[in-house]
Amino acid sequence: MTESRNVSFLGLGVMGAPIARHLAKAGHKLTLYNRSPERRDRWLEENSALSVRVAATPAEAAEDADVVLTCVGNDDDLADVVLGPGGVFTTLKKGGLFIDHTTASARIARQIAVEARDLQVLCVDAPMTGSQIGAENGTLTLMCGGRADAIAAAMPIFAAYTSRVVHIGKPGAGQLAKMANQICIAGIVSGLSEAMRFAQASHLDTDKVYEAISGGAAQSWQMDNRWKTMAEDSFDFGFAVDWMRKDLGLAMDEGRGLGVSLPITALVNQFYAEVQAMGGGRMDTSALVRRLPNPAKKK
Repeated sequence: MTESRNVSFLGLGVMGAPIARHLAKAGHKLTLYNRSPERRDRWLEENSALSVRVAATPAEAAEDADVVLTCVGNDDDLADVVLGPGGVFTTLKKGGLFIDHTTASARIARQIAVEARDLQVLCVDAPMTGSQIGAENGTLTLMCGGRADAIAAAMPIFAAYTSRVVHIGKPGAGQLAKMANQICIAGIVSGLSEAMRFAQASHLDTDKVYEAISGGAAQSWQMDNRWKTMAEDSFDFGFAVDWMRKDLGLAMDEGRGLGVSLPITALVNQFYAEVQAMGGGRMDTSALVRRLPNPAKKK
């Protein structure tokens, strides 16, 4: 049985909310902080059977915590809740464990790791993949950067909501691996979108097309989970276009610094900008298909 720890979770978004629930159900003594009181209150209402404490600030959340986890929006948000004057690192005790699930830059991950080292705090950057479905089911994959002792300390916590944890390398390596993940997804969803419109224009039964091609080399998680919903013009499944553009921007910035050319990533990023301009910024990433005319709607 997992040892109960004093665990604080900051950031109750699409991914963070179910992770926090898994941690509470695993028996940890959970403290929550969220910048939006409305989202926090909604979580509390939906999980009223769980016993949790609510903190007013990140610093308060980290008081007496053995482990603090964050899952916020971007570099600025992360710097604010962790390194700011009322941040986690003002109160997290020596020997504590800090885990970040935000998809952010490798630069901020390395900066936090340096600050953590000086405070004698264990630190892991652990961006995730598996989508909202994986978060709800507790089957996320984590790609981790940090020292081996920090990863080892985090494993009992990860057990509550993951099916795979991979130690990629030193601090920031987890974020770099997540960028590679997003580069892959961008290309896959773009190809899937074109295949969908091609099948529709050919007057094919898209269910039959899926049955035929999903068992071969074209198969992917995106195909298995988004082909049918794309055909139905349904795009309310978690990870939003706005966040994908943020992630692809991080990857392209890193690529420029490395001298790596990412032409397909840059192109798909612009395709997503078109979806944003159409009002689809909060739709999930498979909404990329909406920038292509739907032949079924032609008169």
